Formats: sequence, structure tokens, C-alpha cells
Amino acid sequence: MTEPMTLAVRLAAPIARVRRALTDPAELRVWLAEHAEVELPERYEFWGRYTPEGDAPHQRVLHADDDRLRFAWLLDGVETTTEITLSAEGSDATVLRLSQTHFDFNDVINGTSIRGVLQTYWALSVANLESHLAGQPLLPKVDFTGTDFRGELVIAAPADKVWESLTDSEQVSAWFGYPIGIEPWVGGRYAMGGFDSGFAAKVVDLEPGRKMSVDWGAPGITSWELTESEGKTRLTFVQSGFDEQNPPYAAWAGSVSGLAELRRFHEVPDWQPIWLPEETSATAG
Repeated sequence: MTEPMTLAVRLAAPIARVRRALTDPAELRVWLAEHAEVELPERYEFWGRYTPEGDAPHQRVLHADDDRLRFAWLLDGVETTTEITLSAEGSDATVLRLSQTHFDFNDVINGTSIRGVLQTYWALSVANLESHLAGQPLLPKVDFTGTDFRGELVIAAPADKVWESLTDSEQVSAWFGYPIGIEPWVGGRYAMGGFDSGFAAKVVDLEPGRKMSVDWGAPGITSWELTESEGKTRLTFVQSGFDEQNPPYAAWAGSVSGLAELRRFHEVPDWQPIWLPEETSATAG
């Protein structure tokens, strides 16, 4: 039996504000799902094209109070459990912890179950919650009914600084929150986990300061392109060349979720990531 997948973030908002964003259906329709209906403690439902198997609501409330929400979520014929807890840090910050059962990384690799998207789905959703609370434009959500993987992000920084943060191994590892080794030239390696991890994608196109494409194999080719205007940079990102009968939703959600920290890396003074270390991310007892 696999251990629950967990994550934890520090949000720059009071606990009452975070609770409202988590439980107000109108707000949920902004940062989480196309459709949402909430009547706690009996009902907590979200569905639509931005939700895995979102043809209809498949959630069932198990517990709800001021600081904890736990619901069952039927995915690929299996009832999983999602739990979200909130704890205040002073008067203006909140730690959100989320745990999700029935996530197996083999489902990501093999594409055998929609449950393989759960880790990156929640990472992207929580990143969009942070953007929503901060009044920032949201990142593109994953449309689980389509295969058009493209989006844009405007960063309040010059293009040369953004380019450096996309191609320098140390900077990318910092904002993405995971070791990444990059050889920024055509034919170079793009290694998740660092150069000693045993797997590396390949840089297949690069125009210094402007664009880069990385071939990941089955998940397709990820491309970034930068344009600058009035001191800000528009980052256009696309994933293409994958098997459209088996779309890499998990990989796309993971790539997009990381870009939230890229924007914060450039725009937030004395930047620190919202993600808390793994050892603090176990669900509160």
C-alpha cells in the first residue's frame, strides 16, 4: 500500500481568507474548477474540464470543520481520500497541508490510471490558489478534455534575467524546488534530478536569450519563448509532439505549476518559495 502523497505551502493570507477561498463556490470556480458547489458539512463538489474525470461531481464529504476538510473522491473506479488542513502563522499567514491517497508514481510513467495526475494536479491547483490570494493572474489550468498544451505568463523582469533563470542550473533548481542540471546548447542535457540522476531530456532547439526546446520523449517537446516589452517579459510555453491518445496531463501540470515560482522568484522581494520542506508536509494529526 502506498503512503499518501503530501504537500505543504505557506500562503501570505490570514486563515479566514484562505478558508473562504477553499469553501466559497464562486472562488473555487476561479482558481480550482469550472464548476463547484459547496454546502458544508454535507456537500463539497467540483467538476468540469479542469478536473480529472470531471464529467460530473465525484466527491463526498467525510469531515469538515473550521481547520480541516476531508472528502472522498472517486477516480478511475477507486474511492480516494483528499484531506486539507489549515493552521495560522501569526495574523497574516497560513500553512495549508494537503494529503491525497491512492497516488502511485507508476501511474504517471505508464499512464495506466488518471490517478497518475494527482500530484501535479494538486501542485498546480495550490499554486493557482496562491496566485488568486495574491491578486495575480492565474496559470493555465489543465483541460482534461483537450490536448492543446500552451500558455503565457507575464513576468515583471527583463528578458535577459528571465532567460538566465530558465537556463542556469542553480537558479532553475531553486525556483522549481528540485535539482535540475542544464547544458544550454543544442544537444545538451536537461536533467531532472541533476546530471547524476540517470535520466536526461535533450535540448533540441535554442536561440540564446529568446527560446529553447527540450525533448522529453513520450511526454513530448516543451518549448519556451521570451519577448520583452517595457521591462516585462512574456513567456510563451508549449508542449507538443506527444501521443494525443495518451496526453501527458501529469507532465504538463507539473511544468506549469513550476512557473508560478518562476514569477515569484523575479517579483517577490527577498523571495522564498511557498512550498515547505517535505519533512513538514505530513498532514497534521
